[in-house]
Amino acid sequence: MPIIRQLSPSVVNKIAAGEVIERPASVVKELLENAVDAGATRIDVTVVGGGSELVRVVDNGCGITADQLPLAVAPHATSKIQDADDLFRVGTLGFRGEALASIAEVSKLMMRSRPADADAGAELVVVGGRPEEVQPCGCPVGTSIEVHHLFFNTPVRRKFLRTAQTEMGHAGEALTRVALAQPHIHFTLRQQEKTVYDLPPTEDWPRRIAAFFGDELADALIPVESQDGPVKLVGYAAHPNHTRSHPRMQYVFLNGRAIRDRALQHALSEAYRGLVLTGRYPVAFLRIEMPADAVDVNVHPTKLEVRFQDSGRIYSQLLSTLRTKFLTADLTAKLQPTTATSPFGDPHLAIDEQHAAKKREELVAWAKGEFAARGPAFPTVPSAEPTATPPTFPQFDEPWLQRKPLEIVRIDRPVSLAHDSSVVVAPIAAAAESRPPQFVPQPSQPSPASEHHAPSVATPSHTIHPPAPRGAMQVHNRYLVAESEEGLVVIDQHALHERVLYEQLRQRVLAGALESQRLLVPEAVDLSPAEAAAATSNAELLGQLGVEVSAFGGDTILVTSYPAMLANFRPAEVLRDLVSQLVAGGTTIERRDLLDELLHMIACKAAIKAGDRLSPEEVSALVELRHLAQDSHHCPHGRPTVLVFSRDDLDRQFMRT
Repeated sequence: MPIIRQLSPSVVNKIAAGEVIERPASVVKELLENAVDAGATRIDVTVVGGGSELVRVVDNGCGITADQLPLAVAPHATSKIQDADDLFRVGTLGFRGEALASIAEVSKLMMRSRPADADAGAELVVVGGRPEEVQPCGCPVGTSIEVHHLFFNTPVRRKFLRTAQTEMGHAGEALTRVALAQPHIHFTLRQQEKTVYDLPPTEDWPRRIAAFFGDELADALIPVESQDGPVKLVGYAAHPNHTRSHPRMQYVFLNGRAIRDRALQHALSEAYRGLVLTGRYPVAFLRIEMPADAVDVNVHPTKLEVRFQDSGRIYSQLLSTLRTKFLTADLTAKLQPTTATSPFGDPHLAIDEQHAAKKREELVAWAKGEFAARGPAFPTVPSAEPTATPPTFPQFDEPWLQRKPLEIVRIDRPVSLAHDSSVVVAPIAAAAESRPPQFVPQPSQPSPASEHHAPSVATPSHTIHPPAPRGAMQVHNRYLVAESEEGLVVIDQHALHERVLYEQLRQRVLAGALESQRLLVPEAVDLSPAEAAAATSNAELLGQLGVEVSAFGGDTILVTSYPAMLANFRPAEVLRDLVSQLVAGGTTIERRDLLDELLHMIACKAAIKAGDRLSPEEVSALVELRHLAQDSHHCPHGRPTVLVFSRDDLDRQFMRT
């Protein structure tokens, strides 16, 4: 029979260290948080060997008296809480009283500290959890902690550490989170003898962000701010052009503490829905201020996870703030500078000035003909006598001659449909709530069908749209090029038409007015068992999209009607594509999310394609449609519909600047 034994304090501390100290970056984080809590205005961090050899954190905070140093490294000893009730109103970054004890248990720690009113400092050395005698020493006001040979007495943990460079990256990320949350503090980070960061205090948060991630990202930040009772949200969301393949660039700070919260990450994703590509994650830097007793930070040993008293309210506030801001911001994609296209005069490129000057001289010399001997001469163009008869061009069977031109659907007049019925497309508004953005009719035109599907929200006073481009023309049967007040506009014809159709579809579905076409003879479609089950169980949802289905026995489904705008597609093809989305969604996806995905698919199918030749009238109509759509800058899948080349961009490309 196994015998129950009381674990020794050393083993208990090592177990606690395993929970709190995962790697050298954990040491950096804990020591930085202690320095911030000590009221430091400057914190210097030095890392050697990725932190496994040395982590040194020096601050100019309040310091620790000599008699308190042994308690500072004792388990569960802290000055930040007194009783259990304090756990429900924690106002400091650290409070558990186990960080220093855990670090000292698995390293060789030396701590020197001096309060402002002390004549000298004190030094304490702890080796593997065994403290030595406190000794007097000379040191400046504040605290200096050196952690040598981390995990020296737990070789199993030490062998799982990565390379020094990888561990240094994690340590740098730990400092990044604290430094972003505390821009008023001067931080430095040194790797061996090299200074990695030197961050003076600043009131300009984007400058602190730029110090870590560059001016290009900082210049693409969109400020957001809102107040909901005692909860204040401020920060920046990056332009949808700036995304990452991971969510690690989503920094959320609660009362100065860096946190991770899946609900808030989901709110960010929902706010950017339709603005970024699938598999890409938005970039954001957000600060939330709220009463300390409205959140529980005593959830996880590393204090990264928290529990909100009213998480739904925070979720809705973040989602509505971002969506409202996006509706009033110009999210049109701009030309991004690259090394291949702009070798001169680009401040983002580190090009040697002498090399650039030499290149300019070569270009001038080439223009003057000095390089004529080194290369082929310009061909001469033979003169031709003018003819009275204009040249003839071959005639083509243009596809657009065989179809009805695109119609500009204005918001102030009915939309003409296939069966001569009509529905008024009212101005649309994005409903910012705990679900994807919904488009609903104006309150002045209520629709009984829509009242149960989407909340009534106030439409922003205006939506930012760039000036209308002029003189649009089609190139390569896929792009529309036009002049604008800003410069040159290039439009993806498929992406823009898809966005316009998606918004109209959503409007009509929620209003219960989506046009469907009933088949004279129902079409039988054979599906797999899983597909047939998905079709029959989601018959009501398919009906909202204009596809009426019924079981016909076995795995066969009858299609009796389908969307009129998809008249050029076979009903069987439409049903199979819709059902594939239903099967892929499974039971985990919400109904509204699924409806949104199906609308994306229908809009994509119905939109003109890359390669379709458009008449001049259709080109003009599509360009004008851009200004009638609310989120015309991105297609429903997150691809940009428009790319703007400003005059400055063009001047740089032609080396005019």
